[in-house]
Amino acid sequence: MESQLNKEELIKIQEGIRDKFSKVAVSPEGLFKYPTGREGLEKLEYEEEFIEKLPAEVISSYCGVGNPFSLGEIHQGEIVLDVGCGAGVDSIIAGLMVGTEGFVDGVDIVPEIIARAEKNLSLTNLNNVNFHTITGEKLPFSDSTFDVIISNGVINLIPDKETILNEMFRVLKPEGRLMLADQVAVGSIKKDMKERLATWFQ
Repeated sequence: MESQLNKEELIKIQEGIRDKFSKVAVSPEGLFKYPTGREGLEKLEYEEEFIEKLPAEVISSYCGVGNPFSLGEIHQGEIVLDVGCGAGVDSIIAGLMVGTEGFVDGVDIVPEIIARAEKNLSLTNLNNVNFHTITGEKLPFSDSTFDVIISNGVINLIPDKETILNEMFRVLKPEGRLMLADQVAVGSIKKDMKERLATWFQ
């Protein structure tokens, strides 16, 4: 897929993603075909214990496609990376899971959504979560930094999937866990590149 995209098409995808998620930073309601907010968290079977610890404004900004925490446990004291953290809901939940001895970094390419994540974080009493705006697939962390990497509905949006996955494994500790929730294409793929681009970030 990546080899079929020229520079102009890649820029179009990146601009489309930034435009959509700058709107999500205000509110995800009505921007997705799946439930968001509390309804999304409950349908995806997030643990009620953690939902109830989130302020209402944080809950309202949730727009994940799955529940990465259903794929394994996150333990007290672990270091977690949230790739494509969006408004920070999963990062904040991970912060609750790792406790005061652990730490969570969230990264995203959209400055507005990172600003929303930071605002959401300010509504909690957590001091173990940090957010970073990144400009591409390269992750600004040293090798073998994280015990766990989570990601929720983001890898499908990235044209250069090989690079981001290599980066994720680079910063993951040798015995670390990769917990991805995402969307995959089922059935035939449109051959016309313009049609594919038009639906890439919907």
